[in-house]
Order: sequence, then C-alpha cells, then structure tokens
Amino acid sequence: MRYSLSTAPAIPAGALAARPQPLLSAEGGLLLRPWEPSDAAIFLAAYRDPDIQHWHTRQPGSEEQVHEWFDQYRRAWEQETGASWAVTGGGAVLGRIAMGSMNLDDGVAGCSYWVLPAARGAGVAPRALAALSVWAFGEAGFHRLYLDHSTRNHASCRVAVKAGFVLEGTKRSDAVHSDGRHDMHLHARIREDG
Repeated sequence: MRYSLSTAPAIPAGALAARPQPLLSAEGGLLLRPWEPSDAAIFLAAYRDPDIQHWHTRQPGSEEQVHEWFDQYRRAWEQETGASWAVTGGGAVLGRIAMGSMNLDDGVAGCSYWVLPAARGAGVAPRALAALSVWAFGEAGFHRLYLDHSTRNHASCRVAVKAGFVLEGTKRSDAVHSDGRHDMHLHARIREDG
C-alpha cells in the first residue's frame, strides 16, 4: 500500500541499507559485529542456557536453523527492518544485541539483548546497548529506542537503566514466557537524553 507522509521521514529509505551493517566499538574492548556462519554453534549453545530459554521464547532448534536466522538478519538489514550483532570481546562471542521493528518514518526502533553465562555480571550488555545507542542516535539518525522486559527480569532492568533507558511504565500481561504471562516494563531513550 502506498501512502504519503505529511512530514519528512526521520531516516530516508535506503539510507541504512546503502552501507554495510557497521562494526561498533564499545567500552572495555567490546566489538559489535554482524553474525558470521562460524558463530552458529555458540549461538545455538546460548539458547540451551536456562535463563536465555526462559526470557527468549523464540529459539533455534539446530545449527541449520541458526544459519537461517543469520540469513534473516542479513535480509532485515537490507530491508531496513532490523539489525543483529554479535557482541564480542577478545575475539570471543559474549552475547547478542539487536534492533527490530525499525520505523524509519518516525525514527523509532526496539532493542533486545542477551549475554552468555560466562560473561554475565561484567557490564557487557549495558556497554553494548550504550554503543548501539550512540550509533543509532548519531550516524543512523534514530530519534527513539525502546525495549521491554519482564518485570521479574531484574538483571535486564539493571542493563536498561545503566544504558540510560528510562522506565516509562508497565504493560500488563503483555508477554508469554516459559512460566506463563508476564507484566513487562517499558524503557526508552531518546536522542535528547544524551
């Protein structure tokens, strides 16, 4: 369906896809990079972790399916609907960070993340989220980033707050996790937040 906007888009169509998905540096020597085929085994292993399984209900079942997900990530970048990065440190994959539901007209996108058990508690997720925010608000041109997490996921709440995402409210009974429906906290950061 074609439509016209009464305002100019925040990010012109094609502006992101015209370039390769960027490599992003984060404090402490972290590097956010697109997923590579050789990451499939560690990606699949991450979804065997009970915490990741509990908070992320969509899970790959095989390395073949992981490769399909990686292909979807590449297409999402090309279609300007999403982006997913491996969070690495010292050459090892430590976690994942992503932007989804990209709305270029309004300059809004959602964020999500997970960290492997061995890397938890070291500030990996907040540093990666902060680096993603710098790129998104700067070079990419987004105006608002948001994320949500279960009100019972206290670790994710700490990540959001540390990365400057303000708690905006609670969405009642908004998501299903492995133990049933959960209320979800909504956090957001806008360009003017700095």
